[in-house]
Parts: sequence; structure tokens; C-alpha cells
Amino acid sequence: MKSSILKVSLVSVVAPALIFLVAIGCGGGGGNETAAPPTRQPGSGGGPTRQPGSGRVIIGAATPLPTRSGDFATLCKKSTEKQFTAPPVVIDPSRSYTATIRTEKGDMTAELNPKTAPVTVNSFVFLACAGFYDGVTFHRVIPGFVAQGGDPTGTGTGGPGYTIPDDFSDIPFTESTLGMAKTSAPNSGGSQFFICYDLSPESAGALNGNYTVFGKLTAGLDVLNSLTPRDPSTNPNAPPGDKILSISVQEQ
Repeated sequence: MKSSILKVSLVSVVAPALIFLVAIGCGGGGGNETAAPPTRQPGSGGGPTRQPGSGRVIIGAATPLPTRSGDFATLCKKSTEKQFTAPPVVIDPSRSYTATIRTEKGDMTAELNPKTAPVTVNSFVFLACAGFYDGVTFHRVIPGFVAQGGDPTGTGTGGPGYTIPDDFSDIPFTESTLGMAKTSAPNSGGSQFFICYDLSPESAGALNGNYTVFGKLTAGLDVLNSLTPRDPSTNPNAPPGDKILSISVQEQ
């Protein structure tokens, strides 16, 4: 999935194979640069792309998770697999979760939102526990908009082999917000996620209600701002983006 945010990418000109949302102006970056929200290519990652349903999920109506069968320490474990059919339930939405994103540029810490985005947080935590994100890059970094990562191919077209339902809420996108990338189709998120820079009102408005908010940085904004700018849709031969060394999650 490429640029539409988080599985969406931000660009003014994109390859025909990519699906992009309406181009919007980036805030905080200066100039007349435009960017497409984070997205990914439909059907990428080896998994099925969910077909559009009857419309957007009702704001505030989070999809419930089945009760997990075991404790977090047992369920949060490494895997040798890199593609999955579906994420098992590893979280308890009544608990709190903190993710530490270790990168080549330093660490970022985020508080996740399991109560408002249980399906998305569960998938993100499962993939982090499995080691899916280890070595994956921030393949799309647009200062003033978002830094997008989570694609094992580094191109913006990859995923975990499955897609998840949207967890829309009324939480707005602001600086440091974590969101789930997707295509223009409903329920098409997977592994690609994005972290917002200081957004312009136009950029925030394009994201609000269209992408799932599932967390927010509580530390490491300096690391986010140090990530190397790049966009594979405009320069596919650019050096690889900065690596995510690992993502660890703690349950409280």
C-alpha cells in the first residue's frame, strides 16, 4: 500500500498502481508541496482485500474483540513467520499498553488506545510481538505531514497477509498521533502505520474520520523529526529509509 496515509502515501504524482486519497497541502513543511494520505496497494501482502461494506464505521462504535485465551507474557512471542492469515487476540482492551519503537535514530515511546481502537491495537501489538517490524523501514517520510512505516518490502505496497476492520473514533489527528494506513477501500488496514508531524488544518481535516487513530507518542518527538525524508513514489531508487530495530510492548 502506498501513499494514502499509512498504507497511504503522500505525493502529488504517483504510480498508476497506487491508490491515493485526495491530495492535500502539508503543514509545517513550507513551499507548495502536496502529499497524498497514507495508503497501501489493494491486495498487497498476500492477503485478501476486504470489500467495501455499507459505509463508514459509526464513530465511537469500536469493534469488540473476543476474550484472549492466556496472559500477555505467554501470547506476546516471536514468530518465524512473516505472513499471517489473521492476528490472534493478544490484548485485553481494559488494560493499558505502551509501545517502545527502537530505531536507528533513537527510541520513541507511544501510549496505545485499546479502548477506542481495540482491533487495530491488537493487530499492531501482535505484529510487534512477533518481530514483524524488526528491520522494517520508515519508507515514506514527509516532514509537515507523516512518517509512514511497517511495510516489509520498503516500497509502500507490502503488508502482513491480512487486513483489519477500521476503528474510527472522534479522536483528532494532531502532532505525534499514530494512525493506521489503508487504501481507499473500507477495512483495508494491515501492518503499515504512520506518525503525524505538526499538521496543517487541511492535512488534519483530510485524516480525521478517515483513518484509525490508535496511539500517540509520549516521548521521542526529536527522533521522529530526525527521520530521513523520502518518498518511494517519487524516488523509488532512493537509499532505504531509517530502520525500525524493534517494537516492544508492555501491558499495564
